[in-house]
Amino acid sequence: MRERTLERVRKLLAKAERTDNEHERATFMAAASALMARHGIDSLPPAGVRQVPGDRVVTLPAPWAREKARLVSLVAQAVRCRPLLIGGGDGGQRVHVFGFAADLDRADLLATSLLLQMASGLARVRPPRDVTAVRAYRRSWLLGFTDEVYRLLRAAESRAAGSAGTGSELVLADRRAEVERAVAACYPDIRMSVPTTSGTGYRDGMAAGRRADLGRTGMATATGRELT
Repeated sequence: MRERTLERVRKLLAKAERTDNEHERATFMAAASALMARHGIDSLPPAGVRQVPGDRVVTLPAPWAREKARLVSLVAQAVRCRPLLIGGGDGGQRVHVFGFAADLDRADLLATSLLLQMASGLARVRPPRDVTAVRAYRRSWLLGFTDEVYRLLRAAESRAAGSAGTGSELVLADRRAEVERAVAACYPDIRMSVPTTSGTGYRDGMAAGRRADLGRTGMATATGRELT
């Protein structure tokens, strides 16, 4: 059933990628995100079966490496993984993602597609004529895109968890605690940071995020077209 669900997700995403109709694209995205969230719930192990969290390190190259890393981080967080920004060299960034295997795979699938969509969307962006700080506009567009995608994914995950009942909520809480313990064992001292936003492209980026579909696999090996 799980593989059949993922196949249905891939077919919905393929339809979303082919259409030029924004309403159809949004409809396909909503259906795909709901199925993906349901897959996450269905992947929970039976009672009494213990799994161990794993981890993956994702490398994001320049340009816009911090913005790419933020997208990867928020997508991972939305699907119950725990991301940490661990820096990088040559202008790049690395994100260390902790989580259970099924959730890591979902983060992989979603982040890879959304990196591609963010890049192609930014390439099409034409700042309004009255914008003088073009780079600030483009950065705020990227932040708006990411925040809206995160909101949509979180909403789908919340609906799926709520429909599964109290038993699943308890299992999810236990799994979150296990993931946090794995993070603490690897990084005993964690410093939180919040990105600042300047520029006027945030709302336009949010609108683009609402139209995003959820894409293909391969987060750790492919980031799609470079954002320039």
